[in-house]
Amino acid sequence: MNKLKETKTLVVAAMLVAIGIVLGFFKLPINQLIEIRFGSLPICMAGMMFGPVVGGVVGALVDIGGYLVKPTGPFFPGFTLSSLVGGVIFGLMLYNKKMTFLRVLASQIVYTIIVGIIMNSYWLNLLYLKNGYLAAIIARLPKELIMIPIYSVLIYSLFKAFSKVRYGSPIVG
Repeated sequence: MNKLKETKTLVVAAMLVAIGIVLGFFKLPINQLIEIRFGSLPICMAGMMFGPVVGGVVGALVDIGGYLVKPTGPFFPGFTLSSLVGGVIFGLMLYNKKMTFLRVLASQIVYTIIVGIIMNSYWLNLLYLKNGYLAAIIARLPKELIMIPIYSVLIYSLFKAFSKVRYGSPIVG
């Protein structure tokens, strides 16, 4: 919790929230069912740089801020919780750890199972399907599985680029 008292942490976290909100508006459609979204990248960065507490706070604020700036439907706190949990997962798995592609892949798999498949399918079932939780999981599963390597490469590339800028040489393995 001490990280949240540091000015540098607050400034960088605020910038990541702003970037996450803006990136949340952009998507790269692959086909009708699959699209690459970029809003979770700053949440992942916050977890990696500052740990699970700051990652979770940034995740929640990105979700709430994105809704306030450009609502696309009713506000639902379940998705805020999903975003918070995502930041915590990335913080637990990537903070103060050597960055390897396998570590990033593992964190993305855990994130996808917990947030993408279990939590978000449940929230969608509550909002739209009513008693179709298994149907929501089955419908979302192929898309979620396809996105694991794509997001892993994206996150790893981002970390590698940032580590070169931040430290002068990559800290990645």
